[in-house]
Order: sequence, then C-alpha cells, then structure tokens
Amino acid sequence: MPDPRHCPACGAPNQCGLADPRSAAQGCWCFSVSIDPAIIQALPAELRDTACLCPRCAQVDAQLKAAAIR
Repeated sequence: MPDPRHCPACGAPNQCGLADPRSAAQGCWCFSVSIDPAIIQALPAELRDTACLCPRCAQVDAQLKAAAIR
C-alpha cells in the first residue's frame, strides 16, 4: 500500500494536509484546484485513490500560485 504522504506517481512528498495529523482539520491543497481527470486515469488502477498526487504530477502549480496571490 502506498504511503499517503507521498505521490503515487513519483514518490515525492505530496504535501497532503489530510495525511499530516497536524493539518488534517484544514483539508488538503487539492481541494482548491481542478485536476484533469486524464492525469488520474494515467495512473495504474491500483494507485488511484490511494494518496494525493504531488502538485507537480497533478500539473496544478499555476493554480496554486494564483490562489496564493489572492
């Protein structure tokens, strides 16, 4: 089973707020972005819905930067 703190695609830390008990009540960065479903579908079936992708693999860096500016 994949580690919920690491991206199932590349193994890097995924910065998931839910995987860290200190920030679990705040949710995860992925709640505020749109991830292309094709990115999820590109993962092997056994890795889907096991852990958050990292922002780089989710291809949402620009969305996160734009949200931080607001």
